[in-house]
Amino acid sequence: MGAVGLVLVRHGESIGNVAAAAADNAGADVIEVGMRDADVPLSATGVDQAKAWGASLGDTPVEARFDSVWCSPYRRALETATLALQRAGLDLPVRVDERLRDRELGVLDLLTTKGVEARFPDEAIRRRWHGKFYHRPSGGESWADVALRVRGVLADIDQWEQDRRVLIVCHDAVIMTIRYVCEGMSEGDVLATAKAEPLRNVSVTRLVRPSGQGWWKLQMHNDIAHLEQQSATVTRHPGDPHVLPQ
Repeated sequence: MGAVGLVLVRHGESIGNVAAAAADNAGADVIEVGMRDADVPLSATGVDQAKAWGASLGDTPVEARFDSVWCSPYRRALETATLALQRAGLDLPVRVDERLRDRELGVLDLLTTKGVEARFPDEAIRRRWHGKFYHRPSGGESWADVALRVRGVLADIDQWEQDRRVLIVCHDAVIMTIRYVCEGMSEGDVLATAKAEPLRNVSVTRLVRPSGQGWWKLQMHNDIAHLEQQSATVTRHPGDPHVLPQ
């Protein structure tokens, strides 16, 4: 017997999301953030989104609530979880786990697609050839690498959170990789889903498994009704557009 429910929430809009969009719009090579990825905070909009989600938690149906909280150590995720729990008045400890951190991009970190093409043309060719799932930039990770750490954290959740519903606040690539592992998706399925419907900030994806064992079933994906109900801004920052093999 393991966990029976997973509530997967992407962090709120970060200043990194805003900077990446600005760099793309300007045709720049580099995303100007000025700090390491782990330290990037929420934008003002992201703070409002986290609080709006927290305000909606009191209206969540019993079967969709959570018993414990696991979170990426990156600041934008921790701020999202903390602000939401405070707003909801929920006194739950947040278990921080480094395996839930965002995908590491190595030498391509802080580069736009244009910047990768200009500064690392051979890497760009490799990325187009291998596709996002298996492409591992120098010093970074592929989605397959992320899946390895996701499998480890899910095993620990099953061991420590038996018969419980668990909230996980993390990042878009990690959430999609959790779905890949939990639902037994193929490379093509998970990348097609990521391309067709990129995860929005503070969106909720829910997986259920009443028996506590075996494959998980998707109950909800990329839902932002709670933001709309609270009149919070909905943001869509899909990140790297090269999701499918070319």
